[in-house]
This record gives sequence, C-alpha cells and structure tokens, in this order.
Amino acid sequence: MSDITHGVQVRSGSQALRAGIELLSSMRFAISLLTVICIASVIGTVLKQHEPAVNYVNQFGPFWAELFAALQLNAVYSAWWFLLILAFLVVSTSLCIARNTPKILVDLKVYKENIREQSLKAFHHKAEAPLLESAEVAARRIGSTLASGGWKVKLQQRDGAKGAGAGWMVAAKAGAANKLGYIAAHSSIVLICLGGLFDGDLIVRAQMLLGGKTPYAGSGLISEVKPEHRLSERNPTFRGNLVVAEGTQSGTAILSQSDGVLLQELPFAVELKKFIVEHYSTGMPKLFASEIIIHDKATGEKTPARIEVNHPASYKGIEIYQSSFDDGGSHLKLRAVPMTAGAKAFDIEGTVGGSTELVGKGGATGGEKLTLEFTALRTINVENFADGAGAPGSGADVRKVDLRESVESRLGAANKTVTKKELRNVGPSVSYKLRDAAGQAREFHNYMLPVDTGDGVPVFLLGVRENPSDPFRYLRVPADDQSSMDGFMRLHAALGDPAAREQAVQRYVSQAVEASRPQLAEQLTQSALRALALFAGSSGPDGKKTGGLPAISDFMEANVPEAERSRAGEVLVRILNGALFELNQLARERAGLKPLVQSDQTQSFMTQAVLSLSDAQIYPAPLALELKDFTQVQASVFQVARAPGKNIVYLGCALLILGVFAMLYVRERRVWVWVAPQGDQSHALMALSTNRKTMDGDREFVQLAEKLIGAHPHRGNA
Repeated sequence: MSDITHGVQVRSGSQALRAGIELLSSMRFAISLLTVICIASVIGTVLKQHEPAVNYVNQFGPFWAELFAALQLNAVYSAWWFLLILAFLVVSTSLCIARNTPKILVDLKVYKENIREQSLKAFHHKAEAPLLESAEVAARRIGSTLASGGWKVKLQQRDGAKGAGAGWMVAAKAGAANKLGYIAAHSSIVLICLGGLFDGDLIVRAQMLLGGKTPYAGSGLISEVKPEHRLSERNPTFRGNLVVAEGTQSGTAILSQSDGVLLQELPFAVELKKFIVEHYSTGMPKLFASEIIIHDKATGEKTPARIEVNHPASYKGIEIYQSSFDDGGSHLKLRAVPMTAGAKAFDIEGTVGGSTELVGKGGATGGEKLTLEFTALRTINVENFADGAGAPGSGADVRKVDLRESVESRLGAANKTVTKKELRNVGPSVSYKLRDAAGQAREFHNYMLPVDTGDGVPVFLLGVRENPSDPFRYLRVPADDQSSMDGFMRLHAALGDPAAREQAVQRYVSQAVEASRPQLAEQLTQSALRALALFAGSSGPDGKKTGGLPAISDFMEANVPEAERSRAGEVLVRILNGALFELNQLARERAGLKPLVQSDQTQSFMTQAVLSLSDAQIYPAPLALELKDFTQVQASVFQVARAPGKNIVYLGCALLILGVFAMLYVRERRVWVWVAPQGDQSHALMALSTNRKTMDGDREFVQLAEKLIGAHPHRGNA
C-alpha cells in the first residue's frame, strides 16, 4: 500500500513539475511578463526616479510619497520585483527556446518527401497536368528548375511497393530563415534582459546584501565617508554621476540610492580644464562641452580629452558621458535690503552651495534665527515680454477703488502660457533659501539688473515660492533715477515712520489747501494721515500684518455706502498718492538728495512704487538680497559607466532586428510535385504549402505551376 502511495506522490510531483515548466515556457506567460514590464517602464518614465523623499512629499503629498517608497516606484529599474520579473522573463523565454529549437532544427532538415498523392489533393494550392516526358526526365527537369530558383530540392523514386503507386516525388523547400527568425527573436529577448541585469543595480545590490555595503545618508566631505559606503574600483558594473568644478579634479562617482548614496571609486581622476556652453536665443543651451584631463591613479599618466553630448570619452573600459552642467561654487557678493522698519542694510558674501547664519545682522531679522542657503547663480535669463505673456511688471491703474486684485496682479507668477514671443535676456539672477529655526524654508529668485517691462519704469524682480513645484511670484520694485532699489527702500522705511508720515502730510496739505481755509486743511490732514496709516499697515491679533491697497479697499467697503464708494475711493487714492509723493521727497531730503521734479518719469516711478509698497506688505521675508557682484565657477556633471552588458544588449538588438525581419518578410514555402508514369509520358500533381496565406503566395504558385508543369492551378478547400 505504501509503495502505491509513494508512486502516486511521485507521479503527482512530476506532473506538477511538468505543469510548472509548461506554464513558464508558454507564450501567454511571457506576454504577461512583458506587459508588466511595459507598465513599470511607463511609470519609471513618468515618475522622476531617485529624487529626494521630500520632493515626492511636496509634489504628491505624504500618503502617495509613502506608497511610492513602499512599492519602490521611485526606483523602478532597481526594484527587487522588477529584477525578479526580468529574471522570470529570461527563464520563460529560455525554456520556450529550449522546447522549440530542436523541433525547428529537425524540421529544417526534413523535406517531407514521403507525403502521399492523396494528401497533395487536399492542399489549398494544387495543380495537375499531363507531361510529354517520361516520369524520370520530368522529375529531374522540375528539380533542376526549382534548384535554379533558389529552392532546396530532394528527389525520391518510388517503385510502387506497399500499395503505393510508382513514380517520382520532387520535394522542395524555401524560406527556412523564417523559423530561424523565431529563434533569433526569442534569443534577443534573453540577451537584452541579461544585459540589462548585468548593467543594472543587480551586482551593486548583491554587494549591499552580501558584502556589507550600505548607502550613506549624511553630508560632509567625500574623504570622510567610511569604507562601508564605498565600492571598489574592481566593481564590474556601475553607473553614477561625477561632478567636477573648473580647475578641480575628482575620482569618486556618486551612485544614487533610494535611501542615500554609494561612493564608487574610479581608477582615474577627471580634471576639468574648461567648460564651454553656447545658448540659443531662447536661453536654452545649444552646446555644452568639457575639456578634461584624465589622471591615471596607478601610473600617473595624463590623457587629455574633449567630451560633448553624444561624444563620450572612454578610459579603461569606463565610458565618460557629458550629462549636464551645474554651478561649481561661484562666489557671490550680495546686499541684504531690510523689509522691516528701523533695520539697516548690510553686505553678505558666500558661495553657491554654502550657507550662513543671519542672526543679529543689521537688525533685519528681529532676533529670529535665519539660515541663508545659496542655491544657484544663473548668468543668462531669457524671458518672454510679448503682449499677454505675463511678463513681470504689467501695469495697473491705482485710481481704481476695487483694489483686491492688485495684490495678485502685482505679486504674481511671471511664467504664464502665451502664444506670442518676445524673448529678451534680462541678465544674471541669484537663487537662495531662507530657513527658519524650525527647518522650514522658502525659495527666492532675484534678478541682478532692473528689467524694463514696458510700463515706463524698470523694476527689480524679487521672486518667492513656498514649494519647489510652485511657480515663482514676483515683487516688482521700481528702480530710482540711479537704477537702484535705494529710492524705493527709503520710501518704504519712511512709510513705517509715523513722524515722517505726519511731516509729509503737513507738506501735502500746505500745498493742496489755501491758508484761508483752515477747516478744510484739518479735514484733509486727518484723511491723509488715516490713508497713510492704513496703507502702512498694522499687525493684527494673529500676528499677520494688514496694509497696502487691500486695507484701504476694506476700509472703504466698511465705512462708505456703496453708492458713494467709487467717488470717495478716487478722492482717497488721490490723497494717498499726493501724500506718498511728499513722503518720498522727505526721504530724499533726509538722504541729502535733490527733490524729484514733476515729470512723466517721476509719475511712472510713483505709480509703480505705490503698487510695490502695497505688495511689500505680504512679502514673506524680513529682508531681500540684491546681487551686487559675482565670480562664476562652472562645473560639469559627467555620467560614468562600466557596462559589460552593453555588447550583449547590442547583440540582442541585432538579433531582434534580424528575427523580426525574418518572421515578417520571409515566408516558409514547401512544394511537392508527384510525377507518375503514363506509358511514354507522365502525369504531374503539384501542391504548395506556406506558413502565411498572402496574395504574393497565390501569384507565386500560379507562376510555378505554369513554369514546372504548364498547368493553370485550381484551389481546394484545405
């Protein structure tokens, strides 16, 4: 009984094994795997890979960021499940090749000359006709004709034994490359997947799993990173980035991982002698190239090279590609302009990529701990200034009473969708972050030079955004008669000084009202003081400051009947403009400057200044940085790769092209001609089979039938 049970178990196990192999080698299983790989590749293309975790949180939110990390969708091509699918596809396709290749090779050698006459009559393509020659002569002539046409031919003489008729069978075949294309196409999938596995993260992950290597998630100097975060020069496959600033050299590449980086030691160091970049009129780079020297660490040999996009350099089996370019630590000189009353401007120096503390400098931060991080310097900025392009500085009429839209229209995004283009280089800009004590940061983007937006007065653009995915919103500060922000900043400081406001109102009233009308002068004084106080703003119970044009608009809505609001609003705004003009004159007088003369240029400056003063109320920083000077240092970003699987992939691609071409454009055909003797003459029965029914196959059979046996073919119902 136990023997029977054991035998049943053995048979059940062997049946399960055969069923598993049958499933793995089936076409449906392979297609399913390919479908999953295609979906994963689409995700890997749409979703940026190997980004910092905070970028996914900012763009998609905490829930989706955690889900992406759990499924490793932020690193699809190195995810364990993606590599597992590739491995299964290799196994499945290999089993499919192993199952079918012997049959195909045997079929290539077989002519199937033993087919019977009755079987030929059942073919779709068939023809028969009497021949004037003897059976042997006819068979040899037919065979020679087919051979001269590129067919492989085999003749078989039958003596009529075993109940079969006597005669000659001519068997021929052509298009055997069709089945070889099947082997080539399937083999290409195996080779491409193997090459991808070799050149992917598989070996790096194996070193992390078995060799104790771990990603490095900290910061600091590369020389201080411990050995467990470094990969050997003998690492057989890797792909990483190498950043080299002008005048420096580096021999350690960075391999990005989802939870940090690995350092890949190179057998050489790359020195960047010169970085070259050319731009289109749109500001996009047209060409960037690097002139480098490769320093061999073992021999000290120096090899000069030039690297351009699509023109890499190769050294000791490692390809060096020009990936992009970056800032290499440009030196910046900036002037901190306070946005709060009573603070003083001060100078700051730093390098791109560095940071500094701003506590207690000039009193601008009010004792708040702020960290300034220098993030980028751009020497070329091409903006679109066509009509409707949303170029910074589009005008607004300050005489309107409905002023709520003024904040949004002035402190707004400068990159709106347009159809017309007027491209202009507006000069250098600096980007930086201000990080508070809690670690929260805002990003700023300020232009060095004033920009003429077509409103009559050039403006300095001070950009800010809360999140990296948001567009920049710009505060537009008018340039004074010295092309500086100082004039606006003096006016801004004077607006925050109650004594200066009162003195400016007295000057305004003395010029606007005759001395013989003291009662009217008192009313105008009170209105002007209230307008300036509302415009200057005040902090509410929640700590938020309210002021500017929206504060005046709110006051009008709360205290003036709707029917009188338009008229009263125009009067109040006119008073505000006049008082602000006198306040500006007072600020210039205190600075030892001549007063402004009434002109169109002065009017344009004051119009923009009113709007900018209003917007400055919601500028989310106690100071703005003005770029005064810089020394640019360029850096090249190279991609270095050791890819032994590259040649395997190239071979796989070649086989795929040949295989697909063979399967689509090569038709396998077989022809049989049975020639039976009839006295001194003979009778021929001809049939053709093909793996695809096409019009070309029909025409070919007609031509062969007429050429070989002189017959017009007819078709059966095979």
